[in-house]
Amino acid sequence: MSYLWTAIIGFVAGLIARALHPGDDKLGFIMTAVLGIAGAFIANFVGQAVGWYQPGEQAGLIASVIGAIVILVIYSLIKKRRGA
Repeated sequence: MSYLWTAIIGFVAGLIARALHPGDDKLGFIMTAVLGIAGAFIANFVGQAVGWYQPGEQAGLIASVIGAIVILVIYSLIKKRRGA
């Protein structure tokens, strides 16, 4: 159930991150969901590694949005570097 909750929070976080990040990334609906879910999982992993969250505790919406924005910025940098 915790993975399902992380996916739901991640999806919402992906939508918010796309709205907050400037520029046109041309990501579709599915990739926005994947972006947010990856951000939620990364926020959860980093938060537990640093000690912000206890094992089994999930990252919140704000941490998930920050994780998704970090992934989106990295994606934008890679996209610029490749010249696409």
